[in-house]
Amino acid sequence: METYTDVLLVTANVGSLFDNVGEIQNEWLQELYKTIHSHKPQFIALHFQEVGGKDYMVNMGHAENFFRNIESSEQMKDFDRVCIYVDNQFQTEESFTALGSMYFIHKTLKNIYQYDFKVKDFKAVSGQNKHVGALDGVTTVEKEKFPKNFWPDFKWSRKGFMRTRWILHNQGLDLVNVHLFHDASNLIACNSSPSIYSANRKNALRYVINRISDSRFTPLPFLLFGDFNFRLDTQSLVQYLSNAADVQTVKKDSSNEVEKIICEEKDNDHKVLLHIEEKLFAYLHQAVFREDNGRALLKYDKEVAAFHDVIREEAIVFPPSYPYSEEYTKPTQYMNTRCPAWCDRILMSHTAQEVIHRGDDGEKSIVYNTVGPNVCMGDHKPVFLFFALKTNDH
Repeated sequence: METYTDVLLVTANVGSLFDNVGEIQNEWLQELYKTIHSHKPQFIALHFQEVGGKDYMVNMGHAENFFRNIESSEQMKDFDRVCIYVDNQFQTEESFTALGSMYFIHKTLKNIYQYDFKVKDFKAVSGQNKHVGALDGVTTVEKEKFPKNFWPDFKWSRKGFMRTRWILHNQGLDLVNVHLFHDASNLIACNSSPSIYSANRKNALRYVINRISDSRFTPLPFLLFGDFNFRLDTQSLVQYLSNAADVQTVKKDSSNEVEKIICEEKDNDHKVLLHIEEKLFAYLHQAVFREDNGRALLKYDKEVAAFHDVIREEAIVFPPSYPYSEEYTKPTQYMNTRCPAWCDRILMSHTAQEVIHRGDDGEKSIVYNTVGPNVCMGDHKPVFLFFALKTNDH
């Protein structure tokens, strides 16, 4: 008989929650709980990136409170088994990823097993399992920071991945928390199509996929969810947005280096349509990123396409997840620091897509959307996927 387990996956870059401690955290949590309440999942996976924020040495203590808040909240009381992994060990620079993963199992859900990567066997999950620290000796998680040579121009970065492996009833799944490299400069991102940053992310993602499918362990269907930092193909997008404009490139006096790109309308008093600097991306008609959920721009979202041989994704029907204003009163506005993009994603192997139940057309059995679309959630809106997993009980 075909049985189903309702699963909710959430990815959230929570850096800005710690950089503005306390201001938005409470509302943020309420929006998460609303999402959980409306879908009533039996298994929840929360993948966090940038735990502790930019100033993690100061704010890592708040991170422990944040996880404790979720774990001990009234809304989560019917989840009687919890597994928590938080890499907060910023002192060990060469392995620190700032990733945190939380898994909640509802009391109605029996037969849940977790893999021990050391003994290479599954064990039944029971009670509260909390691992906070460097996670080195923890055998139910595999954590890796990307090798330095991925990012030669950077002193170092908190990017990497963390995998756990599960059996829900008798369906095996790998759940992988991922944080890929960002675009350091908007100007450099404009230089080529695809940009050098995009090429870097592609190498890193290929590395993750190879690592989780290599021969050390039996490959299983996998879901990768995190902050992939995927950006729109900036060069083509800028050409499209400034199509009817005069484009000026301003260079620094001393060197030949571009300092800003300014696109002015040809008439209309030469109004500035688009102004780009290293950390500025100001477009006059910001609504284009919001209306119809930014659908007109999806054709510039090209980074997942390179992985169609191994990766699938549900259709995107939500606006770009980053960079939202961190001002409490502007929950749907983007900051003009970066070009808005779908950074936060939930991707899956072909085999994982096959074990997701697809109801009749009338039934909304799969939901892929943002958490808190109309509430300030920090610079990234969390993204969730709710689905029924086929878990055959023989």
